[in-house]
Amino acid sequence: MAIVEESEYKGNPMIVLKNTPEDRYPFQFGLKKAKLVIEHIEDIKKFVEKHDQPAPPEPEE
Repeated sequence: MAIVEESEYKGNPMIVLKNTPEDRYPFQFGLKKAKLVIEHIEDIKKFVEKHDQPAPPEPEE
C-alpha cells in the first residue's frame, strides 16, 4: 500500500505518494492537478483496466 504524505512547494500544498518510505522518486502534485484527477477519476480507472496486464508467468526450469 502506498504511503501518502503532504508537503509544500513554494508555499503551495502538495500531496506526495510513495511506494516505500525510501522511494527516491515519489509521485507528487498540487491542488490544481488533484482536482483534475478527481474530475476524471472514472476515465483514469478505465485507462488502468484497459492497460493493466497481469505479469507473465515465470518460465519453469
